[in-house]
Amino acid sequence: MLTALIAIPALGALLLALLPKGRDELAKVTALVVTLIVAVLAIVMAIRFDNGGPRFQFTEKYWWIRQFDVHYAVGVDGVALVLILLSVILVPLVVLASWNDAERSGGVDAPPKRSVKTYFALLLTLEAMMVGVFAATDIFLFYVFFEAMLIPMYFIIGSYGGAQRSYAAVKFLLYSLFGGLLMLAAVIGLYVVSANAGHGTFLFDELRNLHIEPTTAKWLFLGFFIAFAIKAPLVPFHTWLPDAAGQAPAGAAVLLVGVLDKVGTYGMLRFCLELFPGAAKWFTPVVLTLSVIGIVYGAVLAIGQVDLKRLVAYTSVSHFGFITLGIFAMTTQGQTGATLYMVNHGFSTGALFLVVGFLIARRGSSRIDAFGGVQKVAPLLAGTFLVAGLSGLSLPGLSTFVSEFLVLVGTFTRYKVPAIIATSGIILAAVYILWMYQRTMSGPPTEKVAGMRDLSKRELVVIAPVLALLVLLGFYPKPALNMINPSVKQTMVKVEKHDPQPTIAEKGIRP
Repeated sequence: MLTALIAIPALGALLLALLPKGRDELAKVTALVVTLIVAVLAIVMAIRFDNGGPRFQFTEKYWWIRQFDVHYAVGVDGVALVLILLSVILVPLVVLASWNDAERSGGVDAPPKRSVKTYFALLLTLEAMMVGVFAATDIFLFYVFFEAMLIPMYFIIGSYGGAQRSYAAVKFLLYSLFGGLLMLAAVIGLYVVSANAGHGTFLFDELRNLHIEPTTAKWLFLGFFIAFAIKAPLVPFHTWLPDAAGQAPAGAAVLLVGVLDKVGTYGMLRFCLELFPGAAKWFTPVVLTLSVIGIVYGAVLAIGQVDLKRLVAYTSVSHFGFITLGIFAMTTQGQTGATLYMVNHGFSTGALFLVVGFLIARRGSSRIDAFGGVQKVAPLLAGTFLVAGLSGLSLPGLSTFVSEFLVLVGTFTRYKVPAIIATSGIILAAVYILWMYQRTMSGPPTEKVAGMRDLSKRELVVIAPVLALLVLLGFYPKPALNMINPSVKQTMVKVEKHDPQPTIAEKGIRP
């Protein structure tokens, strides 16, 4: 079933590439049907997932490169499954939201007509890579999907983005490739260590039980961690995100910030903690410090933005600080909250970018001063923007509140000072969200928005499921938590049973 989830969108992309020119409507419908099929299959898989069963389920393993013991090995635990569900639910909504984006994207200096079928083929290719990276249980296979994700997103930003699309696409690619090279070195190093121990392997289940000398483990940890910190993005590796998200088409920005960035935090939880538990503990004070800085720094920069897409991108820098804080709090509550935060942030930020995309489609600009008084002329549009924004500030009753609360409680039990400082992010979030809404939606309508149409039926179909999930998971997060908890507990067992090493702070070195 996991192979089907990877293969179906990949084959759909190939089918779109083979369509003759001029069949734009057929390309759109084909892409939508393919993504809906993938979403249904993933939901069926989630229903069949046994929370009390083996950790990794729906497993498949086949030889790929025998000489180096590389396998095509896939399987999901609860953490991977909820992130796959996030991915496959967002993609059809992005396809529907981007129905007319390819024709009008690219900025003022772009050719008048962009290839519609290529745009949607790239989205389908990206979906296949996203499912693959969360499903891979062979670390070399994970690396392949990790790098392959860059290709479709690079071309989407570079070909269909805004006026500075080339700069943003190249910056996104260079940052990601640098992180990928560090990870490749660490992957090779991990294989060498396993070979010296008697059997070279890339399989996660075998590597997680491998004993690694402490100094070697710290260097390997850094190789993985920096790659994931760039992808996440964690301060100070974040500077590519505002440019990439600001120039990407709104639908692509949903997947970039809502899903692709989660690969970084997923990798920290899955690989950094389980493969190098001693090194992870040793570097914890540094990571917690960077997380707290990211929470405050991202929020302060968001307040000062004049562009809606860049504002939402900086809010994500702040939110990812909460996620890494929960992961490295080294508590079950913190890691459960961080995993749930990945899902909730994907829907919350996805909703914000979708509504921002609707606004841009009407005004042709993402600048905040291009709007004003929208709630008078387009109340449905303003209402959805308000709910999406309130989820961004973790209002009680919406899903982000549950995950943020778990992160802060889980952190406070072990690291009180970082948790207390992190709570300032909640106050700053209220400032940037409410001020953004006030400047764009409140007050008398300006001449710029006079006659602005409200949400269409297609746009309502796009945004309604995301808002419904934000409310549903806010009041009843138990199904997601039931899937997440068993895997998080096994991660914590691995960390806790490892011989403890003194942290940097315990050695008297200030982070």
